[in-house]
Amino acid sequence: ARGSYGLRAVLDLSLRFGQGFVQTAEIAERQEIPESYLVQLLNVLRKGGLVRSVRGPKGGHALLRRPEEVTVREVLAILEGPLDLLGEGRDPGGGIDRSDVFREVWKEVQKAIDGTTSSFTFDDLCRRHQGKHENIVFRI
Repeated sequence: ARGSYGLRAVLDLSLRFGQGFVQTAEIAERQEIPESYLVQLLNVLRKGGLVRSVRGPKGGHALLRRPEEVTVREVLAILEGPLDLLGEGRDPGGGIDRSDVFREVWKEVQKAIDGTTSSFTFDDLCRRHQGKHENIVFRI
C-alpha cells in the first residue's frame, strides 16, 4: 500500500503542479487514501526531497520539481527503498547464492523493472489522464 498510495499522492500533486499548495485532506479524498497514512507518506516524500510542505490555513503540499523531472522509480525508491531482488543489500549469506542458477533471471527482472519505472515520469502519467475527470484515482 505504501508505494501505491505514495504514487497516487505524487500523481495528484503533479496534476496540480504550479497551482499552489494542495491540502492533505483534498489529496486523501480524491485519491481515497486514509488521511493519517497520507500525512506519513508526504512526510517521507518531504524528507526525500520531493515534496515541499507548509503548515497553516493556506499551507499544504507541492512538488519541488516539475512532473517531467520525477520518475516512478524515484518515488518508489524514496518510499520503499531501492529494489533489491538479488538480496545484495542484506547481510552476507542472506541473499541469493552467487552460484544460484536463477541469479541471471533475477538480474534481468530487476533490470527490466528499473528500466520501466525509470522511463515513466509523472508528466507522462498526467498526459495519459488529460481530458478525464479531475478527481481520478490512480490504481497501481
